[in-house]
Amino acid sequence: MPMRTAPASPAPPAAATPARRLRALERRAGRPLRLSSLCTVLAGWLLVPQAAAIAWCVQRVLVEDAAPAQLGPGLLTLLGAALLRAGLQWLGRRQADAAVETLKHQLREELLQALAARGPRWIRQQRSGALAELPGTHVDALDGYITGFVPVRTEILGVPLVLLAAVFYVDAVVGALLLCTLPLIPLFMMLVGWGAEAASRQQLQAMTRMGAHFADRLRALGLIRLYGRGEAEQRGVRDAADALRQRSLKVLRIAFLSSTTLEFFASVGVAMVALYLGLTHLGMLHLRATPLPLAASVFCLLLAPECYLPLRRLAAHYHDRASALAAMEALCSVLEAAASPTTTPPRTSAQAPAIVIARGLQLGHGAQAPAVLRGLDLRLAPGQHLALAGPSGCGKSTLLEALAGWLPAQAGELRIPDAWRIGYAPQRPYLFAGSIADNLRLARPGASDAELHAAAEAAQVMRFARALPQRLDTRIGERGFGLSGGEARRIALARIFLRQPELMLLDEPTAFLDADTERALLDALADFACGRTLVMATHSPAAMQMAGQVLWLPGGQLQQRRQAA
Repeated sequence: MPMRTAPASPAPPAAATPARRLRALERRAGRPLRLSSLCTVLAGWLLVPQAAAIAWCVQRVLVEDAAPAQLGPGLLTLLGAALLRAGLQWLGRRQADAAVETLKHQLREELLQALAARGPRWIRQQRSGALAELPGTHVDALDGYITGFVPVRTEILGVPLVLLAAVFYVDAVVGALLLCTLPLIPLFMMLVGWGAEAASRQQLQAMTRMGAHFADRLRALGLIRLYGRGEAEQRGVRDAADALRQRSLKVLRIAFLSSTTLEFFASVGVAMVALYLGLTHLGMLHLRATPLPLAASVFCLLLAPECYLPLRRLAAHYHDRASALAAMEALCSVLEAAASPTTTPPRTSAQAPAIVIARGLQLGHGAQAPAVLRGLDLRLAPGQHLALAGPSGCGKSTLLEALAGWLPAQAGELRIPDAWRIGYAPQRPYLFAGSIADNLRLARPGASDAELHAAAEAAQVMRFARALPQRLDTRIGERGFGLSGGEARRIALARIFLRQPELMLLDEPTAFLDADTERALLDALADFACGRTLVMATHSPAAMQMAGQVLWLPGGQLQQRRQAA
């Protein structure tokens, strides 16, 4: 029967830039972020009636000598505008917080999916500490961008122009002064922004390096103490922390410099307005045909700093944008996993008589790494059991990784059925901190207690679990701390029993076992593997006897072993 290979994948789309990713995140935030921006703009518009109410009250008291009882309409307007502004600002902040929490949750899910799509081989080449920083520090860097920069950016478009129009309506000279000085702030902000973005990127990289360095040393703390390298590693952590400190101070210097300069331009603009109004009321400056009322001067003087305030807030949050761009640049390298070549080998139809076919297969750990296996030809039929044998380093584990889809072929062809479940138990299975039962349920979270105990019994886990204080509910440490190597392998085998795979890949399943336990485990494995395809790397003659067929590596010699009676 002809074999069907996977169709060629289409050309990957162009990778999205960090700026495009950020804009896409804004669109995904949807209604909460739009509502937050709208609340920010409406709160800014309310400054006009608030300033008008204050100016009217000042005019009535200081010029018209009105009684306090006559200020009721102005004070009520002032109180209503202030309360409404406070409510809009609270609602806007609440909606922005809801938007960023939703986005961060979605982004972390996408990040985990992208890491899974990258595959185990890519993950094993990365520093675990650096990967741990991605869903933590990098995703958290979006907080200031979503809750601060985006609403203020909308405020820039809607508030200063309205305030400027109100000032122009009252006095054209004040409006002209504001119109001439306002563009200086965004111009300077653009110049500073380039340096701020570069500094933020370097600071985030330093934070990632420090987090990865510290996490890796923390995981190997026992080994570091055993070899007496504690002081040396402490110096390394101090150096990484000092590099982060220097990068952080550089970002702060840029932030303080830009804030000081922006405050200077805003203060100069407000001072020019105040000077013009003061000289006009003193009669030393005559640019109007009619005298300027006090209410108009107070109104303009109150709105002048508010015209600059959105631009100053945008300048403050511009550093949040720089941090978000730097974080998104690191996230994009993982989120674009779909554009990367897959590490899964070509697969065949599950109905084909030979489910695994290898022709001229060459394997190595990396495209440029030396080949471990060369010119291997292999053909496996459904239900066939095969033991891989040979000296250490001959490529048994490498072949199992390739069959599991973890390792691409350097040359040759490898075909595996795409619809079959695969169960893989490596030499060093990863066990998480938790109970033994939690580690078993990783293979099938919905497994019942009876199924869990049956799998543990078949894999000989119960032989040592019965002596533990809480049996399968006994907690173990990270990477199986508290268990021997043989016990950890038996837990990995029990996972396979729970998963019920069609293709079983086992790497030294009987290592470190006594003869009785090995015999019982092989008997249970023979019963479970009946009708399933089994490939097992082993040095055990008993395991080779159980498999029936042995492929000796290197060389690829296939031998039949007679089953024991």
